[in-house]
Amino acid sequence: MKGFLKSFLAGLLALIVFFGILFFASIGVVGALATQEQVALEPKSVLVIDLSRSMNDKKLEDPFADLSGEEIYPDLSTALALIEHASRDSSVKGIYLVAADNVNGFAASSELKEALKQFKATGKFIYAYGDYISQRAYALASLANKIYCHPKGIFEWQGMSVELVFFKRMLDKLEIKPQIFYAGKFKSATEPFRETEMTEANRVQTTEWLNDIYNQFLEQVASDRKLNVDSLKAWADRYAFDRPEKAVAAKLLDGLRYDDEVKSEIRKQIGIASTDKINFITLPNYAKAVTLDNPYAKQKIAVVVAEGDIIYGKGMPESIGSEEYLSVLRKIRNDDDIKAVVLRINSPGGSSLASEIMWRELELMRKQGKRLVVSMGNVAASGGYYIACNADRILVQPNTITGSIGVFSIVPDLSSFMNNKLGISFDRVSTSRYADAPSVTRPLRDEEKRIVQGEVDRIYMDFKQRVADGRKKDINYIDSIAQGRVWTGKKAIEIGLADEVGGLSKAIEVASKLAKLKEYRIKVYPEPKSILDYVLQTYPTEFSRSQMKRELGEEEYMILGQYKKLKEMAGDIRTELPFQFNYK
Repeated sequence: MKGFLKSFLAGLLALIVFFGILFFASIGVVGALATQEQVALEPKSVLVIDLSRSMNDKKLEDPFADLSGEEIYPDLSTALALIEHASRDSSVKGIYLVAADNVNGFAASSELKEALKQFKATGKFIYAYGDYISQRAYALASLANKIYCHPKGIFEWQGMSVELVFFKRMLDKLEIKPQIFYAGKFKSATEPFRETEMTEANRVQTTEWLNDIYNQFLEQVASDRKLNVDSLKAWADRYAFDRPEKAVAAKLLDGLRYDDEVKSEIRKQIGIASTDKINFITLPNYAKAVTLDNPYAKQKIAVVVAEGDIIYGKGMPESIGSEEYLSVLRKIRNDDDIKAVVLRINSPGGSSLASEIMWRELELMRKQGKRLVVSMGNVAASGGYYIACNADRILVQPNTITGSIGVFSIVPDLSSFMNNKLGISFDRVSTSRYADAPSVTRPLRDEEKRIVQGEVDRIYMDFKQRVADGRKKDINYIDSIAQGRVWTGKKAIEIGLADEVGGLSKAIEVASKLAKLKEYRIKVYPEPKSILDYVLQTYPTEFSRSQMKRELGEEEYMILGQYKKLKEMAGDIRTELPFQFNYK
């Protein structure tokens, strides 16, 4: 029997070792296959940019993309650099915008539009086309030399709307009591759990920032198309373009064309025969065909991409984990070749403690002599503003969502839900009165509520002080513009929460001037994961999330995420944007 067990265990160990070697060998093969191949750039090429593809601030990692044939669009920073490179590339004659939909946010679209304007200013053409054209796509495509829609397509022009989701009635039915604490009269992140509709304060701030963004959109289109803002607004108010030919008559479109007709026009533009194939090159393939950076410069500017919710601890690929970012920032601080840091923020905020941890490391970095410039993306609010406030300069887009300087906490009481709905009850023995506080299985006592509210008020005061010190303002003034209120980037400059308009490219330029750098290269952080880390850590999470999103749909997935967040918040002190929103 002993001999049998010995042989069995030896065989089992051999199998484990064999399959382990096979697994890692497979990973190596996949890595080799997934290595980017160089793409040849042909003369008279036309760069294709599909606005329905997301250009996130954080670079998407998928080593298997090349194997599956799927094109991964570059991150926003790379996309902007590619468009700038194309403007100087004699092989690229123009840009073809696929302008059916635009999944990129307000500020990201503004940055893309600025890069396209610079491209167009060189004399090269931009053609935009969509079988249908959404309003968000049109906001970016309006600068094109020619904008065409399918003759039987749809042209969307109907204004902007924000829809918030409220859970109070559902929580009432489930007998879940969200015990809520907050500081700042506009800090309405808890509204979905305590109200059935917007409070007046939230309606005021939402109306103001939405109209601010809408007016900026109308002004840009009016400038691009040489039209009147009042006319643009009136057309949306009466839904004037139920057929695309009406948009042509109003000069919002240059005509209605079929796809082949647009391509025939492009052939004439680049001077090739009607039977010749157009050398279209997608943005991902163009990235493989050119070299963007100066790899020989010794001095570096670090671009730290902080995108997603701010999470205490390690975090996830789509979040800003304090543990990971503390390690990244410390590594940058100790690198003598890095002279300046551009912190690119696209975050609604999150954990107050995680925000403070990152703020501290950024402050140490500045004291050590590195210059810090913040570039705000679509959203840099609450905790996202907390980690920005001590920068040397803060750059925004006019339609960036920022501010929301306020604090809240939720301690859900699940006792009635557990007892009455599930038949589960709880009992306890404690050595002291507060040993189990805060608990989600019993209501908070009055003195416990005072303790939680006191902690919220203390963190709110610290938050305001951080902002006052960073922006060199009186704390009473900061209190007057804080209160959890949301501001657009345009208003943030006016009230002193930001310094100037500019995107990531401008922020890098500002950082180089502050650090007095003539030659430098860009180093992006967090650094890409190894293929093994991707397979073991990132891929399973991303796969399950994408499957769930596909099954539920975008809105339902967002609602599920908000409900899940309620459960995770129990007792946590949050500095977070007061809403999640979908906009048309």
